[in-house]
Amino acid sequence: MIELIVGVIAFFTAWLLVPPLRKLAFQYKFVDLPNPRKVHKEPLPLLGGAAIFGGFLLATLLVQERWAEGAQAYTGLVIGAALLFAIGLVDDWFKTRGKDFPAAPRFVIHILAAWAVIAYGGAVQGFTMPFPEPHYVALPQTLSYIVTILWIVGVINVFNFLDGIDGLAGGIAAISAMTLALVALFQGQVPSAIFAIALAGAALGFLRHNFYPARIIMGDAGSTLCGFLLAAISVIGAFKSVTAVSIFVPVLALGVPILDGVRVVIERMLKGQPPHKADRNHSHHKLLDAGFSQRQTVAILYMIGTCFSLTSLIVLLVER
Repeated sequence: MIELIVGVIAFFTAWLLVPPLRKLAFQYKFVDLPNPRKVHKEPLPLLGGAAIFGGFLLATLLVQERWAEGAQAYTGLVIGAALLFAIGLVDDWFKTRGKDFPAAPRFVIHILAAWAVIAYGGAVQGFTMPFPEPHYVALPQTLSYIVTILWIVGVINVFNFLDGIDGLAGGIAAISAMTLALVALFQGQVPSAIFAIALAGAALGFLRHNFYPARIIMGDAGSTLCGFLLAAISVIGAFKSVTAVSIFVPVLALGVPILDGVRVVIERMLKGQPPHKADRNHSHHKLLDAGFSQRQTVAILYMIGTCFSLTSLIVLLVER
């Protein structure tokens, strides 16, 4: 019951925060400017990420007694999220002036955010091998840290790539977060489940204003925040009691952004382009170019994301 309450609080907080944030964004010209690569033709307010962050924080803080055992992990989660949100706002501010913020400072902050998770007890520490007989394989500390940082930084960036059309990133964030919540509940990890449900509720509250035609977008501050929270929650939850089989569960739960992001990065590198350089080569762009509307494109990717999530849950059940 408490999990449902968390989701409802996060949903309504994000939903109610959007209108004043939208007004504030227009007042201070904090808006995303159209360009040939982008789908929208009019300036759109960029403060949607603040609504998601606000919904997540309020919902989790109001039920903190239920995740008291996860207080240390929560501290790392919030510190990392705040770092990502802050650098995302700076990046978005540059966009409002028609400029690009350098990639290097963003990348450094991404690593620091991942390190905050590690510093407060969250890391991929090892996995259980089922043969020749069940046994736990612990990763050396250095390798554990490297794997954790690569995972979190990787998900932050592929999720940021996904935010290209109305409603896509918010909907996929909600689908992936609900999947991680179910995995956490199945494994008896209540704190992780609460964090994931809070994110899902906040994403859905924001999505109420972001679905086509969008009245606000989450900006880099929101997309990197969502990517970070999904990656960090999976580290402190789904990856905690991982086996050689269930290691694929969080990967599948985030299947849409991961596969799309990996494909795009590989293609950019093969063309000699910087991996972070934006283009119109993402899955949603290809679907739009094929003649699908924005609503149809988002629906297709939602269905694919749901299939990935269901597959991850099936893998978990079969493995058990």
